[in-house]
Amino acid sequence: MHWDNPGFRAGGPLLGAGAGDADLPTETDTEMPALHSAHAEDNPFYSASTLPYHLPPFDRIHETDFAPAFDRGMAEQQQEIEAIVTNPATPDCDNTLAAMERSGQILARVSAVFFNLAAVNATPGIHRLETELAPRLAAHHDAILLDPRLFARIDSLYRRRGTLDLDAEQKHLIERYHTDFVRAGARLSPPEKDRLRVLNARIAELETEFQQRLLKASAAAAVLVTNRDDLGGLTPKEIESAAAAAERAGHKGKFLITLQNTTQQPLLARLENRKLRRRILRASMARGTHSGATDTRPVVAELVRRRAERAQLLGYPNHAAYELADSTAGTTAAVNEMLGRLTPAATANATREAAELQQLIDSHHPGFRLAASDWPYYAEKLRRARYDYDESEAQPYFELYRVVEEGVFYAASRLYGLKFNRRTDLPTYHPDVRVYEVFTADGSPLGLILTDYYAREGKHGGAWMSSFVDQSTLLGTRPVILNNLNVPRPPPGRPTLLGFDEVTTLFHEFGHALHGLLSNVTYPTFSGTGVPRDFVEYPSQVNEMWATWPAVLKHYARHYETGEPMPQALVEKILASRKFNQGYATTEYLAAALLDQAWHQLAPGETPSADALESFETTALERAGVDLPYVPPRYRSPYFAHLFAGGYAAGYYAYIWSEVLDADTVEWFKAHGGLERSNGDHFREEILSRGGSADPMALFEAFYGAKPDIQPLLQRRGLEPGDGSG
Repeated sequence: MHWDNPGFRAGGPLLGAGAGDADLPTETDTEMPALHSAHAEDNPFYSASTLPYHLPPFDRIHETDFAPAFDRGMAEQQQEIEAIVTNPATPDCDNTLAAMERSGQILARVSAVFFNLAAVNATPGIHRLETELAPRLAAHHDAILLDPRLFARIDSLYRRRGTLDLDAEQKHLIERYHTDFVRAGARLSPPEKDRLRVLNARIAELETEFQQRLLKASAAAAVLVTNRDDLGGLTPKEIESAAAAAERAGHKGKFLITLQNTTQQPLLARLENRKLRRRILRASMARGTHSGATDTRPVVAELVRRRAERAQLLGYPNHAAYELADSTAGTTAAVNEMLGRLTPAATANATREAAELQQLIDSHHPGFRLAASDWPYYAEKLRRARYDYDESEAQPYFELYRVVEEGVFYAASRLYGLKFNRRTDLPTYHPDVRVYEVFTADGSPLGLILTDYYAREGKHGGAWMSSFVDQSTLLGTRPVILNNLNVPRPPPGRPTLLGFDEVTTLFHEFGHALHGLLSNVTYPTFSGTGVPRDFVEYPSQVNEMWATWPAVLKHYARHYETGEPMPQALVEKILASRKFNQGYATTEYLAAALLDQAWHQLAPGETPSADALESFETTALERAGVDLPYVPPRYRSPYFAHLFAGGYAAGYYAYIWSEVLDADTVEWFKAHGGLERSNGDHFREEILSRGGSADPMALFEAFYGAKPDIQPLLQRRGLEPGDGSG
């Protein structure tokens, strides 16, 4: 059975100029259209879309379609599950598990569209329905997962799996279902199941409430600037974007600095006004801490407590132990050991970097100590001095859609033989969205990828991948994938120029997209990114390597006005500076990952109240040894959406865990000739096509030929003993 609600699908991440004439709203709309057919059977979710690849018919979807489709979808799946559990035939893979995989198609269709739109194009109506649906969907899934008749059939298959005629994917499916049902509480007593249902419903409500409060808090925290002179150091493009954002918000003639989801904000690297830098960082770090509808702290406190109670009910000491038992890491001890191993070297590097920045401050502006809001600005100055490199030099060579089409897509064509054809004849949910049809090397249709790269009101922050349709040979479906970024929209007529970090993010998110597009599994449960949380980032991190691969970089890094390739001297500066500031980057990440574990390794009765949230956070960072005043965590608890709304609870360590596999894989590609079709085919065959259909570490070892080695990661991050790179 395939959970399409991202809150329920354990393996499927919402991983961090338009075509069509969809009726869905633009950023100026407040509601989706209220129009609706008088005939309920016209609801577009009641039957499969007739568009290519079952792309949702966005031009026919109205906000009023969602609620009845959810009602019918849940009712239909309940009937389908009832037919399975009352089937008198001996349970087998087809009449039980394959039947479950086929169930709930209406619910799958409406969930895919609704939860994607809630993330990218939310309206007040969608928020209201999201709040209403959270406990209902939790109850619906509990009704299935806690049905003793259904578990009896699954348990029978599990006990007999060695005697059945099964292929490898079927055997793994039986094991996966059995694990999922046991972890969901199938072996609990009836009173315990009743308590679990209450907890699941409340947790679902809280996760939805956190996301909605955070969306409001982030919008409210935008910093309004009245004097253009205060924006000294920003590029004309950045100032124009801030002016356009202010005008959209009703502040014509002023400048609005909107916040990205992380603690540090990109503009701080260039803003000369120290007071404004401090003001922006304070606004960023205060998100979710003001009383009222934007205060996320009560939600965090209760959510952590409820998760701990649920974990204990299910037989685990804490929520982290529960989550990690079904990961490649396996235990809290394994995660703590890795994070603890990396922390001393990272903080030592960050401390050395801080001393270098203080020297720079003393030589130019003596009289103040380095603060967190100063770090990006002086780090950028030091980068320029050390490498003669200013990131703004590179931006004219990174025009958004040239990077996408001549870089990201080009690398995929070289590695996997893929071809991309833009479709302007298909409807989308917003004019920002572009649709590309993807073909294999022999011209066979593979799927669609939708790209949605601009920030706007009603869209979650960050970057991620999700899907509208998942690949499955059982269902006969090909993938429809969505990639999201939050790039500031330039003024009309101006190009969208990226920083190199944004370029890397494009390649990263497309790595997730490849995991979905190149999936070749039978069962939708295993499709694409349906893998453990600490494995899902691995293919996307590998794909980042092609951003700087010489043949790829040369192909896309061209000046947006002249078409001239990026000068080799500038390329070398970018490459030389890549280890720069890694002590800071690693420490801010580790601080967030350690904070995640601190929250979720609490037992019931140990969780703090909302009023004690900040003091808990401070103590946790001190105990972990990452309480550097000039290196705040990448996310603080009140705006840590990965943990409290995004499916990464107790799993934020996954990025560094996956990076071990990534670093090994990069070395493998280099040793085998790099950007070669044979290498791409090997990675596709052993990793990308397999989804979650086998043990992930077995897949890695089949690809790599050995167990993972942490040494390449330590070298990459400058964390080896005695490594003096800054």
